[in-house]
Amino acid sequence: MGEVEPGPAGPLEPPEPPEAPASRRPGGIRVLKRNMKRNGSRTCLNRRSRFGSRERDWLREDVKRGCVYLYGADTTTASTTASASSDLHLVLCTVETPASEICAGEGRESLYLQLHGDLVRRLEPTERPLQIVYDYLARLGFDDPVRIQEEATDPDLGCMLRFYGEKPCQMDHLDRILLSGIYNVRKGKTQLHKWAERLVVLCGTCLIVSSVKDCQTGKMHILPLVGGKVEEVKRRQHSLAFSSAGAQAQTYHVSFETLAECQRWQRQASKVVSQRISTVDLSCYSLEEVPEHLFYSQDITYLNLRHNFMQLERPGGLDTLYRFSQLKGLNLSHNKLGLFPVLLCEISTLTELNLSCNGFHDLPSQIGNLLNLQTLCVDGNFLTTLPEELGNLQQLSSLGISFNNFSHIPEVYEKLTMLDKVVMAGNHLEVLNLGVLNRMSHIKHVDLRMNHLKTVVTENLEGNKYITHMDLRDNQLADLDLNSLCSLEQLHCERNQLRELTLSGFSLRTLYASSNRLTAVNVYPVPSQLTSLELSRNLLECVPDWACEAKKMEILDVSCNLLTEVPMSLRYLNASANSLESLPSAGAGEESLSALQLLYLTNNLLTDQCVPVLVGHPHLRILHLANNQLQTFPASKLNKLEQLEELNLSGNKLKTIPTTIANCRRLHTLVAHSNNISIFPEILQLPQIQFVDLSCNDLTEILIPEALPATLQDLDLTGNTNLVLEHKTLDTFSHITTLKIDQKPLPTTDSTVTSTFWSHGLAEMAGQRNKLCVSALAVDNFAEGVGAVYGMFDGDRNEELPRLLQCTMADVLLEEVQQSTNDTVFMANTFLVSHRKLGMAGQKLGSSALLCYIRPDTADPTSSFSLTVANVGTCQAVLCRGGKPVPLSKVFSLEQDPEEAQRVKDQKAIITEDNKVNGVTCCTRMLGCTYLYPWILPKPHISATPLTIQDELLILGNKALWEHLSYTEAVNAVRHVQDPLAAAKKLCTLAQSYGCQDNVGAMVVYLNIGEEGCTCEMNGLTLPGPVGFASTTIIKDPPKPTTPSSSSGIASEFGSEMSTSEVSSEVGSTASDEHNTVGLDAGLLPRPERRCSLHPTPTSGVFQRQPSCATFSSNQSDNGLDSDDDQPVEGVITNGSKVEVEVDIHCCRGRDLENSPTLTENSPTPCPEEHARGSFFGIRRQNSVNSGILLPVSKDKMELQKSPSTSCLYGKKLSNGSIVPLEDSLNLIEVATEAPKKKTGYFAAPTQLEPEDQFVVPRDLEEEVKEQMKQHQEGRPEPEPSEEDRTELPEEFDTAL
Repeated sequence: MGEVEPGPAGPLEPPEPPEAPASRRPGGIRVLKRNMKRNGSRTCLNRRSRFGSRERDWLREDVKRGCVYLYGADTTTASTTASASSDLHLVLCTVETPASEICAGEGRESLYLQLHGDLVRRLEPTERPLQIVYDYLARLGFDDPVRIQEEATDPDLGCMLRFYGEKPCQMDHLDRILLSGIYNVRKGKTQLHKWAERLVVLCGTCLIVSSVKDCQTGKMHILPLVGGKVEEVKRRQHSLAFSSAGAQAQTYHVSFETLAECQRWQRQASKVVSQRISTVDLSCYSLEEVPEHLFYSQDITYLNLRHNFMQLERPGGLDTLYRFSQLKGLNLSHNKLGLFPVLLCEISTLTELNLSCNGFHDLPSQIGNLLNLQTLCVDGNFLTTLPEELGNLQQLSSLGISFNNFSHIPEVYEKLTMLDKVVMAGNHLEVLNLGVLNRMSHIKHVDLRMNHLKTVVTENLEGNKYITHMDLRDNQLADLDLNSLCSLEQLHCERNQLRELTLSGFSLRTLYASSNRLTAVNVYPVPSQLTSLELSRNLLECVPDWACEAKKMEILDVSCNLLTEVPMSLRYLNASANSLESLPSAGAGEESLSALQLLYLTNNLLTDQCVPVLVGHPHLRILHLANNQLQTFPASKLNKLEQLEELNLSGNKLKTIPTTIANCRRLHTLVAHSNNISIFPEILQLPQIQFVDLSCNDLTEILIPEALPATLQDLDLTGNTNLVLEHKTLDTFSHITTLKIDQKPLPTTDSTVTSTFWSHGLAEMAGQRNKLCVSALAVDNFAEGVGAVYGMFDGDRNEELPRLLQCTMADVLLEEVQQSTNDTVFMANTFLVSHRKLGMAGQKLGSSALLCYIRPDTADPTSSFSLTVANVGTCQAVLCRGGKPVPLSKVFSLEQDPEEAQRVKDQKAIITEDNKVNGVTCCTRMLGCTYLYPWILPKPHISATPLTIQDELLILGNKALWEHLSYTEAVNAVRHVQDPLAAAKKLCTLAQSYGCQDNVGAMVVYLNIGEEGCTCEMNGLTLPGPVGFASTTIIKDPPKPTTPSSSSGIASEFGSEMSTSEVSSEVGSTASDEHNTVGLDAGLLPRPERRCSLHPTPTSGVFQRQPSCATFSSNQSDNGLDSDDDQPVEGVITNGSKVEVEVDIHCCRGRDLENSPTLTENSPTPCPEEHARGSFFGIRRQNSVNSGILLPVSKDKMELQKSPSTSCLYGKKLSNGSIVPLEDSLNLIEVATEAPKKKTGYFAAPTQLEPEDQFVVPRDLEEEVKEQMKQHQEGRPEPEPSEEDRTELPEEFDTAL
């Protein structure tokens, strides 16, 4: 634990231990001193470092109490060790404790705060450290004060927020700021000068050599290094020669003591001498002032102080920067200055000034004194106006005022005649007055994206001949008429609400108008210079006539419209997701003139008649014809497409791929999944083939050539149920990087049972990226088999975080489910804790995350399961209910969430032109990227939905999937696909065919929430407990439990966390004949039976039979019968050691039961015939797997032992782990009753009830079954019957068909 230093009694400290010394600390602060041992990473603390129960009891008394971990400085040098950094103090305090009080108790001058392992700032004396921690956690998303207090005590929080008693600084940071030391120095290149001990400093762009004694007052030698040289001295060990540039260059030789020290100086000096301009970069060093030695570098022209905490009134503060007489460029962005440093206006040499993100509300009038200023950037502040004096800067050619609070274009732009751009993205403009722009003849580019524009006003008919580029993305425009801009060359107007667009075509070259509601696009005259036109995701019914007449147009994207015809005289055409039934044929002589190279026609109505048209375009390189109505692809036609590099024919009805595909020597990608292909195409002869997807077809065999192409990297053969690969074939494929084949179904074991309620298929495609940054999580049997978890993680450009979340997030969810039953609470905490557990990996990297949790619904008695979905970022989940899509997620991106975009803008983040926060990510909420706090948060969106019988499937996808597919289209595309794997692949193929070139991932989960999914106890599924685990069926008067022996493999004591169903399954499979009856349900309180909406409580006591199909383990041979039998019985389904028979579970009877068992309370009453002839068995589902076991409903232990039908619980354990009695091994009724005591068996009640309560054997099997049973009984001695079993009942079979 460590020693606790007590203070005076008070509300800030826990009770003092009796043996503690009676010392006191100022302020009444409790301090726990520890030497924390590092475990792996420098930022990870061993669990033993946490405080004990005494401190925890003190914290529980008040949620405003807490602790602050106070770290030592991390500064280390070559001559010191890291022992100081391992010292750590745990300070117990309250949210009212100021930093000054903690400093007084610790004997420190100041406290320092580090966020996300990055910058370190000094705390003000009045700031309250614990309140800072609590506010930080609350802003992340924690709501419960108790949970916030608990999270604040976790040492892992240090990766996001950490307090220091001394300012830390990494060694490489110190080297870049300043290198100094006392070394032997010799001046000049000759041997005339002697070596002398001097103080040497390398700072900025100069080497400073001075006397050791009079280093501050004596003579200093300053050697400029920019453009000079630094070389090793061969004649003296560990020595460097520093030389300046120019004809009168000077040289200093410096001798170092160690090789490491010599290399440090050489590495830093080499960066300086390699510069051609005197530039000093001190960004991101947590500086409060400029180092004093830097002022000796008078040749500095560019100084970068971005991301620091520069102060005004300090010895090296901002007010002293005027001392740099040649300074031309200064970057002070992200310093949180608050007020404009007026003294900067006295640096008349400045030509470039960056003051972004400093919280300015206005600019001083003195800024007009910077007459040489050419570039001024004040983005990300709170400016509403610009001073008139700014108009004096006639050399100003670039002015950035994006992401401020301007409501109109400032008038000062009219005076700044050197400006050619208006850059005002992310402001508050609602009206665009073209008349104002007409008065600015010098303006050519206008950037007004991400404003609140609703209308565009034209004061007069006078045209504007100057504006060439206009960016109006992400506004609220309904109609746009820019016909007066006759010189317009490029227009961006994506993601508005446009219905009609009117432009001038005199100079138009590129037009981007996707994601609107356009029904008409008017351009006059015909744009003869137009080369690229993007009109995807609109409501166009035909391609505009002027577009067909644009002779220079090469790129046309009209996907996701309502088109029936498209032009083909292009280089790139994307017409996917339209209503095309045919293609225009090329005229005579046009075949050689066709320039079409990329053609995307996925998801149309094209038939075989379109294939001959493709021959007219022999230069095709990429052809996508997926999800059409093709039945054949003639070999003669494919033979002429010799330039093909990528071919996608998925989702058609093709039976073969023509053999002439071998002539496509440049083909590297073939995607033809979800067809009816039975013959493997001849593609392994192609020299450049890389990716082949033939999944979900009817392949039976593969003809392998002698040598496979070395370029083959990915081969997908999953979903071909009849395909059998020999070992030789698998060895041949061993060099392939990714080989996907179906795994042979293994016999059901104790730990693996397939769920009957849901099944999933996953598809991931890398696209044109060289790595896959998407990972998926799929657990069909979660939380002991009573639920499922599915997830999708998209790291955009990193693959580390998605894989990390894939491996850890399910475990975090399981821990949180055990702490809370509220789905909103445990899902939110799962995301927030996962965010914290990312540690150092999550400081700079981030990932979108989606998590779907299916569990039995305890809150809604009318629903069997509930679905809880949580997400951050751009991964989404959509539920198909009754054929209609039901979105369950929220897209946290700048483009699709105006509220989140406004939040980020209000916090003055810089959103770049590609719509990314600080140029990093388009997401506003994600896991990781902690250095972008508070713009990026991990708090998830959570939705809970009770699942019904109308719910068909669940689709999970990443950003790339939903960018190219709508919810309705995705649902309609896979509703009628039988295989979930084929459905997932179809979605990815559609996205790629619509132009997606990024990583795309899709998971389809088929839901079977019907009769089989009811949660009635009568149907075999037990109630989940408070944490989602199933509980057991209640039995009246249960027998007394008996502890199993150690030889059976079960501990003598069962842990409290082990559920009774786990105990029952273990006891049933390992009980030995030396032990007595084991009661599985002793000590449980009775409760009323639960019914779902599918099976309401009956009004009468009539017994209802529930037949079932049983799959169970047997001790017989592989054919499911006795080893003496040579032929299996027809009609009995066998698979390895499993036997599947159809049996009515209520006709399972014993032999002459003397006393019928007592029924469970609140259970249906069986008829008298059942009392006389058999035992009643309750069915319930196991916790650990998706299977069911039968529990004999008994009155007491002695009656159970008398019943042969239940004696298997206490009989001999057979060689394969089964406990089926040998004497009843071929009585199918008895075996079906007694065998499922292992986890391998399950019973599922069908929806139809049998009319008779008897075991039905088909007529053609009746005699054979009787003969098999007779032979088996005669082959071994009959066991001696007990006194109660002297009278045998005859065998009865109902053979009526």
